[in-house]
Amino acid sequence: MKKIPKKWELIEDRLHAKCRIFEVRSQHFRHPKDGREGDFYVLNTSDWVNVLALTPTEEIVMVRQFRYGSRELSLETPGGVIEKGEDPVVAGLRELREETGFSGESARVLSECRPNSAILSNRCHFVLAENVKKVAEVDFDPNEEIETVLIPIAEISDRVRSGAISHSLALNALFNLFLEKGLSFA
Repeated sequence: MKKIPKKWELIEDRLHAKCRIFEVRSQHFRHPKDGREGDFYVLNTSDWVNVLALTPTEEIVMVRQFRYGSRELSLETPGGVIEKGEDPVVAGLRELREETGFSGESARVLSECRPNSAILSNRCHFVLAENVKKVAEVDFDPNEEIETVLIPIAEISDRVRSGAISHSLALNALFNLFLEKGLSFA
């Protein structure tokens, strides 16, 4: 007989640590059927947005920036934090303009995902912005230093296969874009 997982019951939730961009919660759960209990740590943070920005000539606007976790330069889709109460499309267009100076005529939420549901409570929304053009100078956050990179959509598969694009949310965003456009990574 197939065993189907059950949703555990949250018994206690307390703040363990508060950091600048997230808080660590210590959560005590109980299994509803057999009563097993366990303590787990969850990172609560705001939802994120990643933007798939396409130029009229089918180039994807990407950014290259230093990432402190990997200690490497990362080629990825523009994105950032969605402010409390902010619409994902509004947040995506704001981040796109701040990081690259580009803006688009139309934008919509393409999809969303859970970045790591084992330890993160948030979602990442993928916004598709089409016919984007450079309209402003960049407006970086204090610790940002970003290079804008335009990549023809036809070259994305090679960049993914070579490992030049390895940021998991950027890969997820690009996968959803390829599904939307009926493209293949082959």
